[in-house]
Amino acid sequence: MISRRRFLNTGAASITAATLAPSWPAFAGEAPRIILEPKPGTAPLVEDAPSPTPVWAYRGQVPGPVVRVRRGDTVRVRLKNGLPQPTTIHWHGIRIANAMDGVAGLTQEPVPPGATFDYTFTAPDAGTYWYHPHFRSWEQLARGLYGLLIVDEDAPPPVDRDLFFVADDWRLTDDGTIDEASFGNLHEWAHAGRLGNFLTINGRSGPEIKVRAGERIRLRCVNVATARVLAFNFDRLTPRVIAIDGQPAPAADIDTGGLVLAPAQRTDLVIDVTGDAGSHIPVWEVSTGSPFEAARLVIADGPPLRSKPPAEPIQLASNRLLVSPSLGDAQGIELVMEGGAMGTLQEATFQGEVLSIRDLMQKGMVWAFNGVAGKPRKPLAVVPRGRTATINMVNRTRWPHAMHLHGHHFRAVERDGRPVTDAPWRDTELVAPGEQVRVAFVADNPGKWLLHCHMLEHQAAGMITWLEVT
Repeated sequence: MISRRRFLNTGAASITAATLAPSWPAFAGEAPRIILEPKPGTAPLVEDAPSPTPVWAYRGQVPGPVVRVRRGDTVRVRLKNGLPQPTTIHWHGIRIANAMDGVAGLTQEPVPPGATFDYTFTAPDAGTYWYHPHFRSWEQLARGLYGLLIVDEDAPPPVDRDLFFVADDWRLTDDGTIDEASFGNLHEWAHAGRLGNFLTINGRSGPEIKVRAGERIRLRCVNVATARVLAFNFDRLTPRVIAIDGQPAPAADIDTGGLVLAPAQRTDLVIDVTGDAGSHIPVWEVSTGSPFEAARLVIADGPPLRSKPPAEPIQLASNRLLVSPSLGDAQGIELVMEGGAMGTLQEATFQGEVLSIRDLMQKGMVWAFNGVAGKPRKPLAVVPRGRTATINMVNRTRWPHAMHLHGHHFRAVERDGRPVTDAPWRDTELVAPGEQVRVAFVADNPGKWLLHCHMLEHQAAGMITWLEVT
């Protein structure tokens, strides 16, 4: 396995704003059709490896190209499948028409090798989103299939540069190739999931991100790992949170534990760069208790852009179409999570049949929602369009779960029986072992919407259900 020490000793790739992730320009109105072709390729993940790592990639790069539009624009993407297995594209966090959600077996059939599928949707909300497959996600993401979807505000905030910080947790062997033998390991699926041993930021190990003294940057941070919860500390800098999971949030400091990102979560930061020309500022990964340098900001030579940080704070305008839930007549939905290692699950229903935990394991199922393992034939709940619904997420397992609801954003209104006020909008909520979190949302987007754990091995092993908005 590649150790953190070897990771720290690898040569750092120098990355500028222009080369972080090539993108198509933002278009007003209807954009031309973008071709996204996932297929086998290579990526220079490990700087001192004898050869690039074999991966699966969109347009030959990891992360894939940035799809960038303005709020209200039409997004037109053609998926051309160059993989040896079927795939789809799910547009994570964006509230779009159900038929475009990209969920194999629910909103569309998986796209076979050599076939195409056209996605066309309107981007209603500004913010930081991303795209990835929703077929064998636990494998296809781990091989490198993901990219950013950026929807620009009508009036972008006054920052000097807009940068990306896409964090991934890879499982690599000693020669720098993906550990394919570990795919499908049920022991790992029953624990935290398939945790990696090698971290990349923007597809590189320990990158140097060039900045300028006195500049104000927007840093869009995304955790695309299949299972690992990551946390980052920005050393002597004081980043301010301005958006969470794509939705504007009141400006706030990062807490003492660092910027915590569960799989699929995003946080937009504003950072005022201070320091001397030629100096560097480490960005520490701190989730394990043994901090190591994930990346570094390197201050370029030359005079500061300004002598002191701008006095005015950044506050993004709220997205106009997002409606706050009213709890007075909310429809309540219970979601009890069970199973996994050291759990108490003895039996569950799988494909209409009640099976013992031993028989479930034979079928690769070790987790359940409300006593049901795997995607059920009937929805967890049917909610009339326009009604407020609450989902009471109860984690009766020994492991955390990043719960993602498709097609909607929600707010936490209760945690462990205590009311929560002014919670940020999210599409992915991290629920700790033994914790109870009640979230509320307005079911204003009709269709069949997936609800699942974004620890993708947990999803594959049973933690998946769906809601129908009529």
